[in-house]
Amino acid sequence: MASSPPFESWLRPGPSGLHCVPGDFHIDPSGPVPRAVITHGHSDHARPGHDAVLATADTLAIMRLRLGTLGQTQALAYGVPLRVKDVTVTLVPAGHILGSAQVVIDYNGQRAVISGDYKRHADPTCEPFELVPCDLFVTEATFGLPVYRHEPDTAEVQKLLASLRDFPERTHQIGVYGLGKCQRLIKLIRKAGYDRPIWLHGALRSMTDYYVSRGIDLGEVPNVADAPGTLAGEIVLSPPSALGDRWSRRFADPLAGFASGWMRIRGRVRQRGVELPLIISDHCDWPELLKTVTETGAREVWVTHGREEALVHELSKRQIVARALRLVGREDDAE
Repeated sequence: MASSPPFESWLRPGPSGLHCVPGDFHIDPSGPVPRAVITHGHSDHARPGHDAVLATADTLAIMRLRLGTLGQTQALAYGVPLRVKDVTVTLVPAGHILGSAQVVIDYNGQRAVISGDYKRHADPTCEPFELVPCDLFVTEATFGLPVYRHEPDTAEVQKLLASLRDFPERTHQIGVYGLGKCQRLIKLIRKAGYDRPIWLHGALRSMTDYYVSRGIDLGEVPNVADAPGTLAGEIVLSPPSALGDRWSRRFADPLAGFASGWMRIRGRVRQRGVELPLIISDHCDWPELLKTVTETGAREVWVTHGREEALVHELSKRQIVARALRLVGREDDAE
């Protein structure tokens, strides 16, 4: 029986990112290309200027809201195979944010899965991660170090609610990434029984409204600009850049929080002046990365987007063929 061709012969890393040669498209390219397949709407994956874009309907809608007019677009539902020249492309849920997808490429008897960003924790604001057995798995490594072990998100939300009880005279301003983290945190707070308004910085409005338009109930989420008084004892969500900014001076002795996997690192907490670190991540932690790679059964793993070398080293110790891609523009510092 003839051996399979090396993956690099048809899936090639390059200056613009991963290029599927027999399908003639790029996955999450770093700059404008003729044909792009986009895994999700975050700006380090969904960039403007492509002639044609294939993605889920939610990702395309999010891209339009963030980037304006797109080129030619094609929406592909989860689990529906599509023939693209000499390959078959299928999008399956990545569990990262609304609309996020893994790109499954079948070619010449081989299967490659490009995961994009993904998480394994349950999240009511998006479809759950779907494991796909494959020959090649391309994984992110945003939290690809053993120190990163995420806490249960429900326990982190209880920390926030306990702080509200302990400091009812203070405004609790929590920094969140505007797409995905904001809406997930709101949903977690609601699930914990908090039914008061959750106030939003204006920069979080468009994505939150889109989530609501897709049937995700977030309760009352008014704009801070419409609030009376100092919002003492209330929850305010804002971009991380607004923590300690002039915008927050109107609040009652604002208590700064930040919801992010980076809050595991004390140096980052001190650097940002965060009083209430909430370790809530939309990515896998170290044990989940290793678990996922193992469960795919992939005989080769390509690592990108973050702490590549540490994960490659650990996989090599486990007799898994692994390499770092070192693609440009794959660092999610604001997750």
